[in-house]
Amino acid sequence: MKLSKLVTVAVALGAIVVGGVVAHNGTVQVHAATVSGKTIAVGSTALQPLVEQAAKDFQTSHPQVNLSVQGGGSGTGLSQVQDGSVEIGNSDIFAAQQTGIKAGKLVDHKVAVVGMAPVVNKDVSVHSLTMKQLREVFTGKVTNWKQLGGANQTIVVVNRAAGSGTRATFENAVLKGATAIKTQEQDSNGAVQKVVESTPGAISYLAFAYVNHGLRAVNVNGVKPTAANVATNKWRIWSYEHMYTPKGKDNKAADAFIKYIQSKKVQNTLVKKLGYISISKMHVQMNAHNKVTKIR
Repeated sequence: MKLSKLVTVAVALGAIVVGGVVAHNGTVQVHAATVSGKTIAVGSTALQPLVEQAAKDFQTSHPQVNLSVQGGGSGTGLSQVQDGSVEIGNSDIFAAQQTGIKAGKLVDHKVAVVGMAPVVNKDVSVHSLTMKQLREVFTGKVTNWKQLGGANQTIVVVNRAAGSGTRATFENAVLKGATAIKTQEQDSNGAVQKVVESTPGAISYLAFAYVNHGLRAVNVNGVKPTAANVATNKWRIWSYEHMYTPKGKDNKAADAFIKYIQSKKVQNTLVKKLGYISISKMHVQMNAHNKVTKIR
């Protein structure tokens, strides 16, 4: 499913002030000149549902910019925005964390926080794991659900491919430097969702936006994977959602769309509706070294 979801929408900001877009009271104010042109946003499949839906909503009243939203994974988004192939690179990780990316040449626009949860096929009877048990599953030390208090059933681990920001986030929080078991890999959150739903004994991990009734999220250390627990870092598996643009390259269409996603209108409605967390709701912050501190 790599780069398989292509949503072409027409969006425009209408009129803006020379030099940019003015946001006021959570709405986007426009003045004077018309924004137009083509913008392509590529990368994180964890962020993709938010960007796609925001683009669809935006086109209703702003029909002059052609915006294409594609998946492909965080690594793809970062590499393509760096080499100029696209205007926006979507990523679950900081650019500085990706090998081969020159973070100093990109501008980071944080648009949301995403929680990620271990998920299992609905036939798995285990509802909660410790962080140690979760690590042992994904490193291959535990191979049967019976070892974790479940049925005598082989554990089928489903991983994400290298370059996935969702995988990097999960491994940073759970594996802590340990090597993941070699197993099947999927290219997107959507593909993982379908495989776990249809595979008895399966376990993987997904962005909250992809957790549905066809599978079940697993508690970790007795903590439920909720937005409220992410906001306080009680739930440890989370990351920022970044939209990167090239430094020094003015693209009014890309800037306008990013500012729309960052507006109070979207942050207070769509972000929450789709299972993300607005950055303004966070009580903690994380840096590019994965260090989490309280917001004063």
